[in-house]
Amino acid sequence: MSDSVYKVIELVGTSPESWEKAAQNAVATARKSLTDLRVAEISELDMQLEDGRVSRYRAKVKVSFRYQD
Repeated sequence: MSDSVYKVIELVGTSPESWEKAAQNAVATARKSLTDLRVAEISELDMQLEDGRVSRYRAKVKVSFRYQD
């Protein structure tokens, strides 16, 4: 097995439904332009509020992918 190098980026996904959907949206969007995604780690969860009510769930996600030479 050869040595590998991975890059980690941080994304923020949003959803009006749930934190799970927000995280899935972040990964799904990353998958469109990045290859060889390896690990996704949720680092923070929060919500946007409008008039004192939850309007959107937000998930900050760290995604790693294999660095390509």
